[in-house]
Amino acid sequence: MSDPSPQAGHSARQQEFRLVDVTLRDAHQCLWSTRMTTEMMAPIVGVIDRVGYAYINILGGAVFDVCVRYLREDPFERIGLLCQRFATPCDGLTRGQSLYTFELFPDDIVELNSQALARRGLKVLTAYDALNDNRNIESSVRSAHDAGMLVNAMMTYTLSPVHTDDYYVQRARELVALKADFISVKDPTGLLTPQRARTLFPAVVAAAGSVPMRLHSHCQSALSPEVYQIAMQSGFALGDTAVEPLANGASLPAAEEIDRRASLLGIRTGLDHAALRESSEYFGWLAEREGKPRGEIATYDPALYEHQVPGGMISNLKSQLQTMGMQSRLPEILVEAAQVRQDLGYPILVSPFAQYIITQAVLNVVQGERYRTVPDEVRKYALGHYGRLAARPSDEFLERARIRDSEISDEPPAARLQGWLPRLRAELGGQASDEDLLLRAFYDKSLIEQLQPRGRRYPERTSPLHELIRYLGSRRDIQRARIRFAGVDLAIGS
Repeated sequence: MSDPSPQAGHSARQQEFRLVDVTLRDAHQCLWSTRMTTEMMAPIVGVIDRVGYAYINILGGAVFDVCVRYLREDPFERIGLLCQRFATPCDGLTRGQSLYTFELFPDDIVELNSQALARRGLKVLTAYDALNDNRNIESSVRSAHDAGMLVNAMMTYTLSPVHTDDYYVQRARELVALKADFISVKDPTGLLTPQRARTLFPAVVAAAGSVPMRLHSHCQSALSPEVYQIAMQSGFALGDTAVEPLANGASLPAAEEIDRRASLLGIRTGLDHAALRESSEYFGWLAEREGKPRGEIATYDPALYEHQVPGGMISNLKSQLQTMGMQSRLPEILVEAAQVRQDLGYPILVSPFAQYIITQAVLNVVQGERYRTVPDEVRKYALGHYGRLAARPSDEFLERARIRDSEISDEPPAARLQGWLPRLRAELGGQASDEDLLLRAFYDKSLIEQLQPRGRRYPERTSPLHELIRYLGSRRDIQRARIRFAGVDLAIGS
């Protein structure tokens, strides 16, 4: 199996397409609201390790945040445990200057975070900026390299008059200049079509030169498997996938499907099919045991290309509108979201801007007047608080928000931020670890105090029999069970 490192040339890429597993990160983020616990992950690590992935993606902004806020887990403990058990190199994603939350952090916090992740064993740092303002990932790239990690730099795909092939070629050249080890096309809503891929992919591969290209495209439009096939034919080296039970829908393509397509093209993925099947069976059982949905192939919806709202956000919006008795107004809000996005200069619908656009659209619809109320965060976006805008906001929006062109900043956010570490060290004292400092930078003390103690032990393996017995033991409605397995007859219960 050839090396998927940055030194691999284009001729090798045409013969091999390595897969990156996102089951433990983006897949359950999309389908299970990021509620997969470390205890659910730990027993299957050894099997996933045998599948033959190039990298295992274990960390992202939502994963880190949900660990703390809802699962009460220390995210650094999870990272350390998984990196220690995996022989396959682990990959983790951060949101550039925002890291894991919606707040902007100074360079000293970004740099300390890279050091902490590297010490826990992370081998690849994936970084992106929601505005594709690559000045906002410079500190992530620099500090990750200083800490000994490779860097996968992402440019986020969207549709608009300004997000042309030339736009992405320029972004790719910027990432080459930053010395990224990989460059990814990130398509969070599944907007890429085969037609667009045939022009975009060769252009960015040429712009990347010797830097390997990686594809991350969700299945919301149902077109992603075909788009991955074109990526293979265009010279991409890597593609993000999930095992079948947690693939498709709002998630990413199934590893099984992309492997099949690669085989038909005569391209190697290097997967161990027996290990992949065992991994898939485990997550299928986990979905059943935990009452979680399995991914389903989406139905093509042309409206997606108008509103461009990710599936997970539409699900949350439906729930919120139902609570308010406004579920019938969802189509109206989605149409308004498309107009708001245009008026704001075509921001990409990823966090936090997707939330801002939906909030503004709801206000416009509920109040019956466009931009009667403009939330502070929307105003800050338009003023350049988060970075360089792809296009100037509309005159109507600027007038209603009372923003003059001279007020819109082109200064990178990091230049306005003072370091936090001296203050945090003074507050926490000399005994605080780097991870303590980082958690306190991100969260209130009350949240941190609720985290599970460090050093918890987790099972290293499992089996179908073990899972069945454990399941039966957890069910109060089953009093008796009889299991015949490999010549052994077991009776459980009275």
